[in-house]
Amino acid sequence: MTVASDSASVERMVVVEAGDASLEGTLALPPAARGVVVFAHGSGSSRHSPRNRFVAEALREGGMGTLLLDLLTAREEGVDVYTREHRFDIGLLARRLAGAIDWLDEEESTRALPVGLFGASTGGGAALVAAADHPEKVRAVVSRGGRPDLAGEALARVRAPTLLIVGERDEQVIELNREAMSRMTAPVRLEIVPRATHLFEEPGTLEQVARLARDWFVRQLPVNVAELTHSRSPGGVDSRP
Repeated sequence: MTVASDSASVERMVVVEAGDASLEGTLALPPAARGVVVFAHGSGSSRHSPRNRFVAEALREGGMGTLLLDLLTAREEGVDVYTREHRFDIGLLARRLAGAIDWLDEEESTRALPVGLFGASTGGGAALVAAADHPEKVRAVVSRGGRPDLAGEALARVRAPTLLIVGERDEQVIELNREAMSRMTAPVRLEIVPRATHLFEEPGTLEQVARLARDWFVRQLPVNVAELTHSRSPGGVDSRP
């Protein structure tokens, strides 16, 4: 599970203020980044997740900036270890993502970049709620082994093109993803990775996830600031599928 070195990216630790929470994260921007992808980690995970860090590195090789963020504070994580009450609080996680989106809009290095969201497990549901609530900012979504069904009524409001990636052997989650797709009006695609289980631990499967995610964001995010400005202006028309 290796990719080429990403030494060209400028990486720094950041603190994102999201409502009453201060969230720790890592922002990495390659030269001339074409967009920035915020990661919504799944149940019991964090910005140190090796799977998400692997995907993030592949995205940066494709010209995307990445923001890996702990959506829970240290105190909340401590409680969640025992109660699991926060990891399924999709509203809370979506609000934290919204705070990260607003933070990127205020940062000089990222304010001109289109935003994508990458959600894993329960983070997939939170990413879709945040996308539904911020259609003018979120331009693409990818869910890895996610629970888009947890987005509930927000699914019908999502406008961002969405890619759902599920392992072939994760049969229950496949069905939950298909059910969520039936409730969406945005462009949505389901990719089933052969031989993969929920965590994509089988040889070569996480590489497939990284390639699919990278290609999706490269295809869906605007290629330059002029296109972004036009598509977000009151009179702008976004003609992408």
